[in-house]
Amino acid sequence: MLKKPPKAYEQMIKKEQDDLVVAYMPALRAMAFKLKEKLPSSIDVNDLISTGVEEMIKLSRRYDKEQNDNFWGFARKRVNGSMLDYLRSLDVMSRNNRKIIKSIDNLIDEYYQEYESEPDDEYLAKKLDLDIEKVREVRTAHAISYTLPLDEQIELYNEDNTLEKIEKDELLEKINEILEDLKERDQLIIQLYYYEELNLKEISEILQISESRISQIHKKLLKKIRERLS
Repeated sequence: MLKKPPKAYEQMIKKEQDDLVVAYMPALRAMAFKLKEKLPSSIDVNDLISTGVEEMIKLSRRYDKEQNDNFWGFARKRVNGSMLDYLRSLDVMSRNNRKIIKSIDNLIDEYYQEYESEPDDEYLAKKLDLDIEKVREVRTAHAISYTLPLDEQIELYNEDNTLEKIEKDELLEKINEILEDLKERDQLIIQLYYYEELNLKEISEILQISESRISQIHKKLLKKIRERLS
């Protein structure tokens, strides 16, 4: 029968694991702040950091330095995934919210065509006969959904079981085919946002288009991709 390791040994191992978490806290914080750049102000970066720390502690208990010579290389994707899971847990795009955001998009399009600027939340709330806090809640939820991978964002918009019929690898291949058919500017927006991981402000400076307009183009691109998949 195996004996339980001495308490001193257990404490030494735990300290090594805790030291790993402390050593890579700067990397975790940098990841959280980079993710926060794509989120509305109502999302607290400290919640992302706390979520990442919890995951990193769990991973430190499983880490085997004989198999992985770099802890952050072992943990990075899982820590990022835990933050995205936290955002998903906020139930950002319920069916009702999707309906409201479509109405908001239509109103913004109409307003932009006439005034070449985006209406404020008060205007949208009045037009839709909604409480202004509800409008802000839905727009915040929509902004959060931008942080998810492209295939998962399309799934949020999908109201049938189209995506359930397509394996993930095949889905990504189809998305790439669809992107090739888009206009050059639209392809560039997708590339800068998802592959170069720039935020709306940075894309706005590159393309010389307002952030609100890029946001509108982004929404239309997702809708177009979803319709093509369907």
